[in-house]
This record gives sequence, structure tokens and C-alpha cells, in this order.
Amino acid sequence: MAIHAPTVTQKHLAVLIDADNAAAAIVEGLFEEIAKYGVANVKRIYGDWTGPQLGGWKKVLLDHSIQPIQQFAYTKGKNATDSALIIDAMDLLYTRRFDGFCLVSSDSDFTRLASRLREEGLTVYGFGEEKTPRPFVSACDKFIYTELLRGEVLGASSNGHDRPEPESPAEIETVNVASAPEAKKLPKAPVSFIAKILDDIADEDGWVHLGALGTNISKLRPEFDPRTHGYKKLSELIKGYPDTFELQTRGTSGVGGSVLYARHRQPGL
Repeated sequence: MAIHAPTVTQKHLAVLIDADNAAAAIVEGLFEEIAKYGVANVKRIYGDWTGPQLGGWKKVLLDHSIQPIQQFAYTKGKNATDSALIIDAMDLLYTRRFDGFCLVSSDSDFTRLASRLREEGLTVYGFGEEKTPRPFVSACDKFIYTELLRGEVLGASSNGHDRPEPESPAEIETVNVASAPEAKKLPKAPVSFIAKILDDIADEDGWVHLGALGTNISKLRPEFDPRTHGYKKLSELIKGYPDTFELQTRGTSGVGGSVLYARHRQPGL
């Protein structure tokens, strides 16, 4: 009897880009990142295309099949682009054809839009610079800093055992990655924060499925991304702190596949 692989249903996503608050340099990384979460069925970008300020975006629209939406600036100092994007988002929402939205902007004006979309049960992925106001970041299910998409956070390493552990989740001091002396300084990983989540959702033996850990981290900190701290994946970050965390592989590489579990090493064990 033939064994058929399980069908994977991808999310249908609408990508809405605020051209006034997003750089064209992110376009390659942006759609590579979006492909991890689903299929971009709608790709629209909003701005005043009559001026020269969006020249960078004009060069890449056709290559990525992004539909430009013209929005004139009716009054100086007023951002009509935001209103056009929000109206389109609501129109698309009521078609009930989408599982999620990708909002690309560093503008906090989209905070209420993100909240409204989530109220309807849709997943909201935010993309913006590190300067993005906290309310917009928190309103999204997942928020990706666009500096990562431009490769500005460098020095990703697969081991990272030389990274010192932070004293608290709020600590913002930075450390250099020893394996890449020329790399940009990276913020310390929120080790204590991750450890607390592990303790909160662990089974009787202290283990947590790595996927569940990542989901719970994103619920509390939508902006969390291992790449910000120099790791490609959450599993690599966990491995990077062997004195604090333990990683275990269960299952085989066969049909069922293997899964990863993490555990917080308790002091003295």
C-alpha cells in the first residue's frame, strides 16, 4: 500500500507595504521571510508614485509582482497613505479569503489595524525597523525587524558557547561574537525570560516541545528572533547556553521524523 505524505496547507497572506516607512533594500529578505509563514496571494504597496522619493521601490515592483497603489498627498503633513492601506486591509478582511496579514511599516498608526485583524482571528506579521514604537510591535502576533532582512545583524554562529549569560531579561548591554571580530555588536539573549517560560509550561519531567516554546515566547514578545542574538534558530540559541538549557532529540529521521525538546537545567542538577 502506498504511503502518501501528509498535505501541508499553507496560510493565505495579504502583504501590505507602507512605502513611506519601508526601504526597498528589504524586498528580497522580506518575501523570503514571508514565504516561511505562507503564500503571499496579495502584494500591494502604498505611496505617492508621482514623486522621486520612491524611486528605489519602483525598480523592484515588477520583479516581485507588487501592485503599486497611488495615493496623493492631499494636504502637506498629512499621511493619506496610511488611510488607503487601512481601508484596503479592511476590504480584504471582509472577503474572508485570508488567514493572515503582513503589515510592512515602522509607523505606530497601524497599531489599531493590527489589533482589529487579530480580533477577527487572523494572524498578523509585522515588519519594521528597530525604532518601531512598542505598541505596534505588541499588537502583532509576530514582529520581524527589517534590519535582519538587510543582513545588518551579523555574526550568526552555530555554537555561541562563548556568549555570556545576561543577568536579567531587561539587560540591554551588548557583546561581541568572538568568531566574528568585525561583526556588529549583538544584544544578549533573554536567557532568564526563556527559562521562566520553560518552567511555566514544562511537563512533569521539565521538558517542553521546542515548537511550543517558540510559540509561547512570541505570544509574550512578538519581536523575539534568535537572529537578533546571533543564532539562526531557537534550537541553536538553546544549545548556546548548555549550563542553563538542555536540548533533546526524540524520534527518528524516518517517516515520523524527529522532534526537539528543551529543558531548563535547575541549579545543582
